[in-house]
Amino acid sequence: MSVDFTDYSRRMEKALDHLAEEFGAVRAGRANAKVLDRITVEYYGSETPLNGVATISSPDARTLVVQPWDTSLLKEIQKAIQSSELGINPQNDGKVIRLVFPQLTEERRKELTKQVKKYAEDAKVAMRNIRRDGMDYVKKLKKNSEITEDEQKKAEKDLQDLLDKFTKRADEALAAKEKELMAI
Repeated sequence: MSVDFTDYSRRMEKALDHLAEEFGAVRAGRANAKVLDRITVEYYGSETPLNGVATISSPDARTLVVQPWDTSLLKEIQKAIQSSELGINPQNDGKVIRLVFPQLTEERRKELTKQVKKYAEDAKVAMRNIRRDGMDYVKKLKKNSEITEDEQKKAEKDLQDLLDKFTKRADEALAAKEKELMAI
């Protein structure tokens, strides 16, 4: 009998997807609408994602334009962007909100690099926890005599190989994001 690890593989894939979302929210000097994905505004009594109440466009490499469908939301959107950790001051002209992304300083690039390294490490910790869950499952199967000792050793090796594969993908994503951050 071989042990099925599709659930663990799927969970590790989710950890990688989450890492990609985290990386997408880190701005790298050029305007990217993904940085606004986490921002919500109060709309008719409930917190609504910004892209659910406005059109977000990028007229050039350094600017994002947020055009709400309901202009009464302009002040609320402006406040939400200011209170976020974006570090950008929104400009409200009464119809749209403009976000101008400044050129990143060397110091800011290094801060962002530390931040993305932390995100990658968090993802790897999550993956190691998933592997631990898998190892516990395999030990339980062995204890209940559902698998042999050889099958247990093979399953544990397969789990470690799975972790290594996903850790490598996380490291590759980190290297690509660091390269993007350090590019001038």
